[in-house]
Amino acid sequence: MLSYIITFEGSVLNVKKTLAFIISAAMMLGGCTGGSYMKKAEKLMTELPPEEIYEAREGVEYPKFEKHTYYSSTAERNTNVNVLLPLDYDETKEYPVLYILHGYWDSEDWMARDIVHIPTMLTNLVADGEAEEMIVVCPYIFCSKDLAYCTGMDTQNTLAYDNFINDFMTDLKPFIEENFSVSTDREKTAITGFSMGGRESLFIGVSHPELFGYIAACCPAPGLVESTGWPYNLKDDELKFEDEKPLLLMISCSESDGVVGGNPMTYDRILTEHDEPHLMHVMKSTGHDHTSVSPHLYNLFRMIFKK
Repeated sequence: MLSYIITFEGSVLNVKKTLAFIISAAMMLGGCTGGSYMKKAEKLMTELPPEEIYEAREGVEYPKFEKHTYYSSTAERNTNVNVLLPLDYDETKEYPVLYILHGYWDSEDWMARDIVHIPTMLTNLVADGEAEEMIVVCPYIFCSKDLAYCTGMDTQNTLAYDNFINDFMTDLKPFIEENFSVSTDREKTAITGFSMGGRESLFIGVSHPELFGYIAACCPAPGLVESTGWPYNLKDDELKFEDEKPLLLMISCSESDGVVGGNPMTYDRILTEHDEPHLMHVMKSTGHDHTSVSPHLYNLFRMIFKK
C-alpha cells in the first residue's frame, strides 16, 4: 500500500508548497496513486488482443510514421527517429508522448513496420474510446561515437545501447519537445521497448522516475541487473524506486521466448522482493518478435494516460 506524507514548515505556506499539497490531495482523493492506477490497469490486461484490432477499417484514414533527423551530440552524428502523429494533429494542443525502443541489431524502422500494426491498432483503439490520442516516438538507440551501427553482440556494442540514456536526455528528448507539441508532464510521458530496448526502457525509467509516469518493457534482455549478465546497468538492489513511483510499471514476456529466456521473470522476482508494484503480462506461445510486441503495445496503449 502506498502512502503520502505531507509536511508543513513554518506557519505560512508558499505557493509551491500549496500546489504540492493540492496535487497530493487530489491524487489521494482521485485514486491516482501508482498502486491504485495499476489495479485499474490490471483489469484491462489480456494475453492477446482480438485480431480485428490490427485490421484497417473501411473508410478510416490512418496516420503514417514520418522519419526525422536530429543531431546527437552524444554520438556526434545525425540520428534518425520515426514519429507518429495523430491524424488530426493540432499544434495548439499538448499530446502525451510514448517512446518505443527497438532491440539489438535493429533500427528505428523496426517498430514502424506494418507487421507491428502500431498506426492501425492505436487509431482503432482511439476511435473505440479505449486509448488516448498520443504521439509515438521510435528512435534509433545504438549510440556510439566510434560505430554507426551494431557490428556484433559484444561488450562494445552493448555499451553503445546503454549509452542511449545520455542521447535520450541530452539530444532526443529536447528535439522532440522543441519540434512537436508534446506534454512534458510526468503523467503524460511513457517509455517502453523490446528486447535490448526493453532493458534500456527499464534502465532509463528507473534512472529517471521524475520523467515517466509509465514504464514498460517487452521481453527485456539480460543485463539490466548484475545477476543477469555483463555488462549490466544496475546492481540487483538498485532495481527499485525511491520517492517517485511510476503510475504503471509493466513487463511482458513469453513462455516460449528462447532468446531472453527467464530474464524477464528474474526482473519480476527482484521487483517483488523490493515491494515494487508492477504488472506481469505473460504470453504462452508468442515469439521473440512482433508476435509478443503487438500484444504488449495493445495492453499498454489501453493503460497509459488515463485520467
